[in-house]
Amino acid sequence: MGSSLCVSIFLVLSIFIQSSAYGQSLGLEPFRRRSRDVQPKTLQNTETRFLLFEGETENGCQIQLHHPDTLQQCGFNSSLPLVMIIHGWSESVQFSRSNVHLIGYSLGAHVSGFAGSFIGGKQKIGRITGLDAAGPLFEGTSPSDRLSPDDADFVDAIHTFTREHMGLSVGIKQPVAHYDFYPNGGSFQPGCHLLELYKHITKHGLNAITQTIKCAHERSVHLFIDSLMHADTQSTGYTCSDMDSFSQGLCLNCKKGHCNKLGYHISQQWRSKKSKKLFLVTRAQSPFKVYHYQLKIQFVNQIEKPVEPTFTMSLLGTKEEVQKIPITLGEGITSNKTYSLLITLDVDIGELVMIKFKRENSAVWANVWNTVQTIIPWGRGPLYSGLILKHIRVKAGETQQRITFCLENMDDLQLHPTQEKNFVRCNVTSKKLKGKNT
Repeated sequence: MGSSLCVSIFLVLSIFIQSSAYGQSLGLEPFRRRSRDVQPKTLQNTETRFLLFEGETENGCQIQLHHPDTLQQCGFNSSLPLVMIIHGWSESVQFSRSNVHLIGYSLGAHVSGFAGSFIGGKQKIGRITGLDAAGPLFEGTSPSDRLSPDDADFVDAIHTFTREHMGLSVGIKQPVAHYDFYPNGGSFQPGCHLLELYKHITKHGLNAITQTIKCAHERSVHLFIDSLMHADTQSTGYTCSDMDSFSQGLCLNCKKGHCNKLGYHISQQWRSKKSKKLFLVTRAQSPFKVYHYQLKIQFVNQIEKPVEPTFTMSLLGTKEEVQKIPITLGEGITSNKTYSLLITLDVDIGELVMIKFKRENSAVWANVWNTVQTIIPWGRGPLYSGLILKHIRVKAGETQQRITFCLENMDDLQLHPTQEKNFVRCNVTSKKLKGKNT
C-alpha cells in the first residue's frame, strides 16, 4: 500500500471457501481476480502464516498465500465445519492499540466491531472501517449487536447496496459509524444494473451473473481501494439528510466537518457521538471521483402559465470544457422561482470562467402552433413565450468557491428555443439579484 502508509492495517474480510470438481480454492474477490494477472515473481511475501489444523494434530499444515493448491495438500475438507482463529498481539509487546485499523467487508464489518468492543482496558482500537456492512439480522439492532461508533476511537462506513428486496437489503442502511458515506444514495451503484450484464459476460464469462449481483455490494471495497490508488483525486462526501436534498445541490457545505474524504485518507478531526450521513456521486469505474457543483437559477417568465422547456449547459473552465450537460428542472417553470440543482463532472475543468446556457427545441408541435398563430392570429397567446435568465449562481463543492455569472449581452434578454446564451463572471450581491429579478 506504499511506504507513506505508516500505520498498521489489519484487513478483516469475509472469507469464502469455494469448492470445484478439481478440489478447493481459497479466494478473496476481487483480489483473487487481480492476482491471476500478476506474474509470480511480483507477488508480495508476508511473514504471516496460515495454519490448518485437523483432528488432534499439534503442528498445523501451512497454507501458502497465492497457492490455493496447498489447501488440497493440507487435506482441507469442505464438508466439515470451519473455525477461524485470528490472533492479536501480546500485551508484552509495546504496541499501541491506537495504531490498529480494522477493515471489514460485509459480515466482516460487524466482526471488526465485535473485535473492537470485546477488547478490555481503557484504550480502544484506533479505527474501524466498515465496507457495506451486512444488513440481514443486523438492521435495526442495538449498537452492541452490530458495528457501532463505540467499537473504536474512530469508525467510518461506506454503504453501497442498501436496496431492499422482500424487506431485506444486502448492506445495512442505518448509520453505524461516526461518518457514514452513501455513494449515489447508497441503495445501488452505477454500472451494476442488469443491463450491464453483457459487459460482465465479456469480462467474466460464466461468472457474469454472480459478478452482476454482487457488483454493488463489492463497490464499497473498490471505493476504498480507489482512495489508496488515487491519493491525488480523493472523493468527497457531504453531510445531508437524504439523497433527494443532495440531488438539488443543497448540501455542498464543508464548514465544521460537514464534508469529508471517503476512504483511507478520511479526516478524524470532527468526530462526534452522533453519526453523520454523507452523500456523494461517483463514476461507474475507477477512478470514481466526480466534481460536484450547485447551480441556482431564477427565470423571469413572461406568461402566467408554467412552461416546461428543456435545457443544456456547457461549462468552460481554465483547464477543460464540458459541453451539452442536460438540465432537468422537473415541474414547469414559473416566474421568479429559484431552482437549485446538482451538476457533476467526471473531469476537473479547473476554475469555472463561463457558462453557455441553451434552451432546447423539445416541444416541436408547440413551436409549430406558435408559428401558425403568428400568421393567422386567433386571439390566443403563444404556448411557449420567451424566458428571461439574467444570472446563474454556482457553488463548487470541492473548492467551496461561490461564483455569480451574468448574461454577457444584456441587450437581448429573452431565451428562445434553440438559442444559446453566454454567461460570464460578475460581481453581484444576493440583494441586487433579488431586486433585478423581480
